[in-house]
Amino acid sequence: MSQSKYQQWHLQGIQGNASGLSQQPGSVEQISLHCAEGSLDWLYPKGALRLSLSPRLPSGAVGPGGEGRSSGLITACIKPEETFRGAQIYLERDGVLELLVGDRPDSPRPPRVRCFSRPPGEKVALFLQATPHQDISRRIASFRYELRGDWNARLSLDSNTVHHEGACRPCNDTEILMAVCTSDFVVRGNIRSVLNDEDLRVSVIKVSASRVYRQKYSLFPTGGRLTKAGEIRTLLQCGVKPGAGSFLFTGRVHFGEAWLGCAPRYKDFRRAYEEARNAHKIPCEVASD
Repeated sequence: MSQSKYQQWHLQGIQGNASGLSQQPGSVEQISLHCAEGSLDWLYPKGALRLSLSPRLPSGAVGPGGEGRSSGLITACIKPEETFRGAQIYLERDGVLELLVGDRPDSPRPPRVRCFSRPPGEKVALFLQATPHQDISRRIASFRYELRGDWNARLSLDSNTVHHEGACRPCNDTEILMAVCTSDFVVRGNIRSVLNDEDLRVSVIKVSASRVYRQKYSLFPTGGRLTKAGEIRTLLQCGVKPGAGSFLFTGRVHFGEAWLGCAPRYKDFRRAYEEARNAHKIPCEVASD
């Protein structure tokens, strides 16, 4: 991934950098995050870090605000590593701190993804506060982040949010056609099984793909007899069940995982597509079988 799109920080302080062992107690190191995605490793956390979010997103990356207009809304998600220790992450908005990720000393539960949105013109930042420990040598606060302008409630993967407005609502014909043209993956296939993860509040859909129209990264590698198999995640609250028939799965890639967007039955997609093509209103061409 190019440097313009991915940013990585290793803050350790051993060589006199501005954090970790070299950081003065009570001091706050200021860092700007300009890339759309990246990671941060804070070794031996001490003091605090303030990460300002200033992504340089292309104009086409800002999501639709109804009728194709740009809303300017930026959504950010952070995913702590399993080994996240020694610090807490807060969202700083208008001078108010909201805890996103707590210190995880010996926590047996996997860390959860946290997401939040920034309206146009609003200044937000991530504030990392080191937690006091006698031995900081074994503490590493590492997390990955993604900043996007093309996410909506349907694609939100914040497993701590109780209510996701519209996340489980079936897509209408217009949303289906736009999803086929703009999603990170578009796959026709069948549901093999559905596994529910109560801890992460996520359902994992096992898919056998008969045709891959588009995919970001190798989400659906070739399996036996040239079939392709992959996994797609969605919110547990959506109550996805195994069902017979062929579906068209679309969605986004978050932290290397496929997340479900629109998933109509394939026959319903073909009907919507043919109707739009006959009316000269298709947003993009889709190869026929």
